[in-house]
Amino acid sequence: MTIRQITAELWYEASAVLGEGPNWDEASQRFSWVDVVSSTVYVNTASGSALGTHRAPGHVGAALPAHGGGWLVALPSSLALLSEEGQVGTLLALEQDMPGNRANDAKCDPLGRAFVGTMSYDESVTNGALYRIDPGPQATRVLSGLGVANGLGWSPDATTMYFIDSPTREVRAYPFDRDSGAIGEGRPLARVSGGYPDGMCTDDDGCLWVALFAGGCVHRYTPNGDLDTVVHVPATYTTSCCFGGPGRDLLVVTTATRDLDEAGRAAEPLAGSVFAVSPGVSGPGATPWRRLN
Repeated sequence: MTIRQITAELWYEASAVLGEGPNWDEASQRFSWVDVVSSTVYVNTASGSALGTHRAPGHVGAALPAHGGGWLVALPSSLALLSEEGQVGTLLALEQDMPGNRANDAKCDPLGRAFVGTMSYDESVTNGALYRIDPGPQATRVLSGLGVANGLGWSPDATTMYFIDSPTREVRAYPFDRDSGAIGEGRPLARVSGGYPDGMCTDDDGCLWVALFAGGCVHRYTPNGDLDTVVHVPATYTTSCCFGGPGRDLLVVTTATRDLDEAGRAAEPLAGSVFAVSPGVSGPGATPWRRLN
């Protein structure tokens, strides 16, 4: 198989310490993404122009568009609602008995249920878990013993959930029940080399786009796990990606500066920025989080 090679270009210049979690909100026609370490939620137009920022009261692993406006934000030991005006209201405690942990990546399934991963600040241990946010709201643990709970995605028919625990260097596929949000026994889909799999999204063809931390690229895998496209990014620490824009055909990619030394920052002056490319396919926008009672 010939592997297609394409290159992302600068979309929004920033110096994020740990840029993560881009989302496209179809209703408001805007992107949002976070800098975990600076506790900041960024909001941008489809073309990359800045619309504003919001500060969160702690490291923010993800900011998911919420039905009716605002965001569901994943804070170190809680989930909260961030309003359009920047007000934060705690929704649900999460692992408050584990102060060495924090929430990391999160995403809503096609029905609007949120899934939230956690990880230890000490990434050498496996204290992380993946939770489904059920009516109440309450957090239901669906996976445990994880190193760095990361990328999430679903097949177009929502019968398969994809998930990444970064230290394993694997993308795994799980049978998924649309009605209950339950997952079955997972299986390896793709083994990643050249970096650590981080954030992820899916496209309308059912393929997976996986950002490679320390790899400076995004890989596209078919539903069979074959690598068919590499998106090169001018930043070594590529963290996550999503589709969006009016045609949902723009792939937006976040990056980080956290692990760069002084020489690395000089060599990569755009690290921490957001990049974009039109890869010739489209993908679903974010399903807004809905509070289910």
